[in-house]
Amino acid sequence: MSFIEFKNICKKYPGADRNTVDGFNLNIEEKEFIAFVGPSGCGKSTTLRMVAGFEEITGGDLLIDGKKVNETAPKDRGIAMVFQNYALYPHMTVEKNIAYGLKNMGVPADEIEKKVNWAVRILGLEEYRYRKPKNLSGGQRQRVALGRAIVKNQKVFLMDEPLSNLDAKLRVSMRTEISKLHRELGATTIYVTHDQVEAMTMADRIVIMKDGIVQQVGKPMELYEHPVNQFVAGFIGSPQMNFFSVEVEGNTVKFCDGNRLALPEDTAKKLGGRQGRMVLGIRGEDVKLDEESIRQYENNKLEAVTSDTEVMGNENNLYFTFGGSQAVARVSKYEVSQIGDRISFVFLPSKIHFFDAETGVNYMEG
Repeated sequence: MSFIEFKNICKKYPGADRNTVDGFNLNIEEKEFIAFVGPSGCGKSTTLRMVAGFEEITGGDLLIDGKKVNETAPKDRGIAMVFQNYALYPHMTVEKNIAYGLKNMGVPADEIEKKVNWAVRILGLEEYRYRKPKNLSGGQRQRVALGRAIVKNQKVFLMDEPLSNLDAKLRVSMRTEISKLHRELGATTIYVTHDQVEAMTMADRIVIMKDGIVQQVGKPMELYEHPVNQFVAGFIGSPQMNFFSVEVEGNTVKFCDGNRLALPEDTAKKLGGRQGRMVLGIRGEDVKLDEESIRQYENNKLEAVTSDTEVMGNENNLYFTFGGSQAVARVSKYEVSQIGDRISFVFLPSKIHFFDAETGVNYMEG
């Protein structure tokens, strides 16, 4: 039995044409860190709020530690929640903000003091404990919000885009802090974010949603290497996977600009004899410009003109138009190209994906 079980969970708001969340099934193990990701409006926050008890479950059953909690009040579900909005009391100091929930729960004063001291210490808030929120940075306020949650010592943590209001550098450091905190506390954590980088770097498993429906569940690299459909392939990874409309005839791939690619037998075999219009997908790091790769796949050498470049420091992104689409090659920092340069490149055959042009299903993962 899993620690949290979603059994065909649905949510439909009054007057809506369709379910905001539809047929959500998932088992979460104790102490797991699960991330819900997807574009705005996909239902990830609604699902989290149903776990918290802030949204009524329209259909299905939700179980926490073996107990059905559909009708259980939020305060009795054994959860702690951290929101996108820090929601700190402006007139209270750091320590009083952290202690407030415990006081409402009737926890004895000496125990409150111990818990607050512990939270302040592990979150690095010692020097700020007597400050009020207006005198704290965004990252410090977020740590106070985390402190308020962890002192409740609940078995489930729910986090709804807690880092979205922070700048890029602070988000990176807070990701590390939250991951470390999760390991130390051992609580089961559900983390909602629209940022796939956050999900990839923090979560044990990721749930990708679209239009209220779960598209795929898996470990970060499973989703990256083996997406079940074009949506997942395009959502996970930065820069986004390259997509090209193609025609497959036998072992030959025809691009709309006249370029051709010969498929090796093992790749063609995975297609299972499928022919016709498809979408070819390949990640930027699998578009190779180095001499060794071009020599190895000489028969499939392709050419294009660089239209833009991004120098990232540790790597370069080279953009070019090919096969009727804008494409990107993710290359080493030593492979430099200028706008207008003609480049030669190859696609690594083993890394090519083929998606159904209508449904988006990945034929290579069947």
